[in-house]
Amino acid sequence: MTTVKKSVAVLGLGSMGAALADALLVAGHEVTVWNRTPGRAEGLVARGARRAGSVAEAVTAGEIVLVCILDYGDIGPLLEQQGVGRAALQGRVVVNVTNGSPEEACAMAERVTGLGAAYLDGGIMAVPEIIASPEAFVLYSGSREAFEAHRGVLDAFARSVYLGEDPGLAPLHDLALLSGMYGMFGGFLHAAALVRSAGGSVEEFTTTLLQPWLGAMAGGLPAMAAQIDSGDYGVTGSPLAMQVSHDSIGEVSRAQGVSPELFAPLFALMERRVADGHGSEGLAGLVELVHPR
Repeated sequence: MTTVKKSVAVLGLGSMGAALADALLVAGHEVTVWNRTPGRAEGLVARGARRAGSVAEAVTAGEIVLVCILDYGDIGPLLEQQGVGRAALQGRVVVNVTNGSPEEACAMAERVTGLGAAYLDGGIMAVPEIIASPEAFVLYSGSREAFEAHRGVLDAFARSVYLGEDPGLAPLHDLALLSGMYGMFGGFLHAAALVRSAGGSVEEFTTTLLQPWLGAMAGGLPAMAAQIDSGDYGVTGSPLAMQVSHDSIGEVSRAQGVSPELFAPLFALMERRVADGHGSEGLAGLVELVHPR
């Protein structure tokens, strides 16, 4: 399928904004760029982008306006200071991939659509170095019509995942994914500290033991997710009561001079769930403590 070439304005040329603009150029789109520090556009201009002298100039040059700046709170003032109003935005599509909250996304959508533009909020699940690679994907929410009309452009960045009309869905799922990532990193750091405390090689432990183990454990996540959706937390493996009967991880960690603070909050939730009479359940039931139905 041939991708229709379109004009795109990119506002913000930090590491991510520059990577997105470069992906658009590689895909053959007409790209106009703007950045507070004009010098950051030099490399992109050399590769075929056009540099705009103002936000208003950039916006009027693109049928799609891609916003990728550091602070969500700066977007509104930036548009106001640069005099970008209905005349400039009417009929355009604003794709905002600035990190923010669901509330901020909904407020921005209301503001942008009030000025006559369609709105998509995006969550980039990638680092700049892997933009346009098979490993990257971008979450989108907002105007379905705009997403479907311009998916060919959006796919230049990464695999595009549309979540729904509510603009807040992309940032919410972005934060949910990051939560899972940081939880994994927390477990890794505790495991690494334990191995190091015994004089072991953390790298060897990670590559030969931890990665395969975590991969195997990740295979059970869909079943846990189904339990959370259904509210049925029955377990055929190790019930919570058995898992909390002896705080081996905490005790050994302290004995080895390793702080249990990365693991302790989860163990405390497990103990609470057992105390509440749910000792026969599995780990999935802990969700009821952090988000009661």
